[in-house]
Amino acid sequence: MTSRPLAAATVQLHEGYVPGTPQNAVATPIYQTSAYRFASLTEARELFALRATGNIYSRNGNPTQAVLERRIAALEGGVAAAAVASGQAATAVATLALAGRGGHIVASSSLYGGTVDLFDDTFRDLGIEVTFVDQDDIEAWRAAVRPSTRAFFAESVANPVAQVLDIPAVAEVAHAAGVPLVIDNTVGTPSLIRVKDHGADIVVHSATKFISGHGTSLGGLVVDLGTFDFAADPAKWPSLFEPHWRYGDVALWDAFGRSTAFTTLIKSRFVADLGPALSPFNAFQLLEGLETLDLRMARHTASALEVARFLDSHPTVKVVHHPGLESNPHHAAGARLYPKGVPSVFAFELAGANGETNEQAFSRAERLIERLEVVTLVANIGDARTLVCHPASMTHGHMTPAQLEAAGISWASLRLSVGLEDPTDLIDDLRAALDALV
Repeated sequence: MTSRPLAAATVQLHEGYVPGTPQNAVATPIYQTSAYRFASLTEARELFALRATGNIYSRNGNPTQAVLERRIAALEGGVAAAAVASGQAATAVATLALAGRGGHIVASSSLYGGTVDLFDDTFRDLGIEVTFVDQDDIEAWRAAVRPSTRAFFAESVANPVAQVLDIPAVAEVAHAAGVPLVIDNTVGTPSLIRVKDHGADIVVHSATKFISGHGTSLGGLVVDLGTFDFAADPAKWPSLFEPHWRYGDVALWDAFGRSTAFTTLIKSRFVADLGPALSPFNAFQLLEGLETLDLRMARHTASALEVARFLDSHPTVKVVHHPGLESNPHHAAGARLYPKGVPSVFAFELAGANGETNEQAFSRAERLIERLEVVTLVANIGDARTLVCHPASMTHGHMTPAQLEAAGISWASLRLSVGLEDPTDLIDDLRAALDALV
């Protein structure tokens, strides 16, 4: 099409699919099938042995899914991607592939509650230990490293309190320890930040959120950015470098090389064995959402800043955790890393009396939410609609009081995911509900 690199807005519409079927459909088709017919038994044998590329079974891959994988890899500047059934599945398979048997992960204490549950409960039962650290304390990251450490994990912008991760600083510590930095870029999206440009090595997404954009379809993505040198210390990554019967007694690294060895490991082992497959229909819907990502993110971020400024001025609000506000401790990092605008998911805390109990704070939050008419109570983010939730009792409800405190969440905290409505209507809705609390 052109010799110069294509812009993100063009990539998100065209990458990975060339009309060529007899129907010449311009939109990516849905290949709604569970399995595929083989031309011969010899072809089937080669495909199952991973000595040839093609379609086997839709748990392993699907042509619609493949377009989504190529497109998100291009947007993130990666070498390959793996699409799975949800964002939680993406986090799980990526970190399982890195940690291996008895591995250790260093993670930010400011994470989505479901990720904390995965790391602090399920992984513990699997023999994988996770150390949580204050993501702003670079020395804490360094001090947490062990000989068994296999990955650092954090969110580009933390859910729900919107702490902006200093990606270059954390990446430097990870690389000095000889491990990759995995970034959950669900809230940032490649439209607002390409974390590869700041030192990240692997990206995970809950594509259910902004990539989908309409709250209709679950999906997750893992992108290998091609920046981490696994070959520098092969003993750390036996799943990549040791010959295995599953691959005909050949090592994945030897068979597939740098560009696809890691994502092949995820697909051929963790997705194939555990089964978190993305449906073809959901892959199609995620592609439809991805086509308008940069347009939507511009509206999301602009409206969220307007809403944050209003909330910051209201007497019933104690604090607004939005990096776009100059009073926010992450304002400088937000301006440096997010020149297009900081993401639209943030929290604010209702002002209460001294000595207020958790139940009293919950009651005030409930009264506020009951009065909202445009803003909707939903346990999701990244929707076209503006959503509110109460993290301490909902998305982060399994966390201990100490974990909630470390994540900056109180029982007076409310999370907003600002949607695509007119911001004036959102502000009027919030104003009426807040004024009733005075």
